Amino acid sequence: MDVPIRLPSLFLSHGSPMLAVQDSPAGRFLDTLGRELPWPKAIVVASAHFASETPLVGGAAQPRTVHDFGGFPPALYELRYPAPGSPDLAEAIAKHLAEAGLPARVREDHGLDHGVWVPLRRMYPQPDIPVVPLSVMPHGDAAQHVAIGRALAPLRDEGVLVIGSGGFVHNLGELDWSHADAPIAPWADEFAQWMRAKLEANDVDALIDWHARAPHARRAHPTVEHLMPLFVALGAGGAMANVRTLHRSYEFGSLALDAFAFD
Repeated sequence: MDVPIRLPSLFLSHGSPMLAVQDSPAGRFLDTLGRELPWPKAIVVASAHFASETPLVGGAAQPRTVHDFGGFPPALYELRYPAPGSPDLAEAIAKHLAEAGLPARVREDHGLDHGVWVPLRRMYPQPDIPVVPLSVMPHGDAAQHVAIGRALAPLRDEGVLVIGSGGFVHNLGELDWSHADAPIAPWADEFAQWMRAKLEANDVDALIDWHARAPHARRAHPTVEHLMPLFVALGAGGAMANVRTLHRSYEFGSLALDAFAFD
């Protein structure tokens, strides 16, 4: 019997939904990422666009593609990512979370929002790997999301790829929409540099307290849902995870599209 290869956990910044179709440094990175990883038997994605008060797990057998955005070209709404779901894995995830003191429910009809299908469409163009979406809690904190990740860490030994999909710096109100390649704003760069340094040092205590310690924290994330997937991925990497920077780029002056692996 083949023994599954232990997979890393990943944090991916998904940026604009146009990432699904446009050429960009982040898109080209995702195009090669899937081929560089051991092939997963299933994928769990904690998405910034699946928000709840307590953890929810998508348990649909055939999850629909959700176009949860507006104002983009019509062709974007034609795209589908018909990956199968995995009700059994969804139930197992809910059990792992409950055993860790994190009450979770399975939502049987939940689809794949763009935080899930946009990066996966670039990583795995053939949608044949089962995908299970996982919520984040905008009213929760970083420590709770690290705990969620820690509860999912054993899945990595079973061939399951755990992904947090969000944004490293995400303030839509401050983007320079007229120039995708605008120079990086100093405040966004200072926040990102602080976060990178703490990740490289595996300073989990500082990261958990990011909102109080990181420079320009509130400006970098006026709402926190796009950063919480990072903490899920960090937790899933284990207590002493090795942090690898996979990608780093900016768009529109302040949208940071960093990606990391934890193993």
